[in-house]
Amino acid sequence: MTEPESVTDRLTEAALTLADERGWQALAMVDVAKRADVPLLDCYRIFPDKAALLCRLLAATDEAVLRDGAADPEEAPRDRLFDVVMRRFDALQARRPGTVAILRDLPFDPASVARLLPRLARSLVWVLESAGVSTIGLPGALRVKGLGVVYLYALRAWIDDDTPDMARTMAALDRALRNAERLARRLPSGRQHAEDDSWHRADIESPAPPSP
Repeated sequence: MTEPESVTDRLTEAALTLADERGWQALAMVDVAKRADVPLLDCYRIFPDKAALLCRLLAATDEAVLRDGAADPEEAPRDRLFDVVMRRFDALQARRPGTVAILRDLPFDPASVARLLPRLARSLVWVLESAGVSTIGLPGALRVKGLGVVYLYALRAWIDDDTPDMARTMAALDRALRNAERLARRLPSGRQHAEDDSWHRADIESPAPPSP
């Protein structure tokens, strides 16, 4: 016997459907409540604004990623990062139409973007730690920043990726991770690092492709 769909799930699914139909900018929470057949007060208590709804969608993606546990410690750091980040895209792919509609409109909603950025940073911390890469101290903060640029670069590719197996997304992510390693090896350092150690460097930075 399956569990009944929660009110939160109904609201998020209704929001994704409406975003796909009319775009994120035109979406109002009162319409989400109506589509989900949820009383306005209950909707307000769960999602007082659209930014809260976005944070919940981001958390749902995190949960999908972490459900599979940590990456294989026998793999190289870059391969572990690739695997964990692709879990995020697998989760996004499952709700692609509404998610793409939101991402296309999000640059025009700076208030929600400002709320999301700290939440995204936390998500990236979990990605790195799930891949066995430390996020402690200043070196860890730099890794989070670098992975953020890598992720946004791959996310831009995913938005326009119409391949059934996300081949373009995977290629973009692999390219960004390799570029990040090459840049790290060129930066001044007191010792030489092997390719597999690049994501453990204190001075790791990523390439700076345009944001979506």
